[in-house]
Amino acid sequence: MTAQKNATVLLAHGSSDANWLAPFNDLLIRIRSGLDTQRVELAYMELAHPSMEDQIRQLATEGFSKIDILPLFFAAGRHLRKDVPGQLDTLKAALADSGTQVELILHPPVGLEPEVSSAISNIVIRQVSAES
Repeated sequence: MTAQKNATVLLAHGSSDANWLAPFNDLLIRIRSGLDTQRVELAYMELAHPSMEDQIRQLATEGFSKIDILPLFFAAGRHLRKDVPGQLDTLKAALADSGTQVELILHPPVGLEPEVSSAISNIVIRQVSAES
């Protein structure tokens, strides 16, 4: 029996501005340095490369059969409620039509994690206190 190959795609919105993209590349490097052998890639919903679809196709081609999509979004707006699930459904069907079965799991955005809220609150409190 072959073990299932799992990967994670960090999904950011995307931008044509290299200054906007840079922190996400830095974040990917930091995340990878904290992991052993787990595969983690970065992708963008729009306006930047690699696209989410291209990144998932590449991973599927490499034999990854379960791909977790972890949105680097602050909250679940229209993109995460409608657009991304639709894109994933279309992609999963296209992969299946070509004979590739992939489980795609869209997770809640990281911005909803309690640690993110706590970190933002601490930063705001520090900034506001410094101004007083």
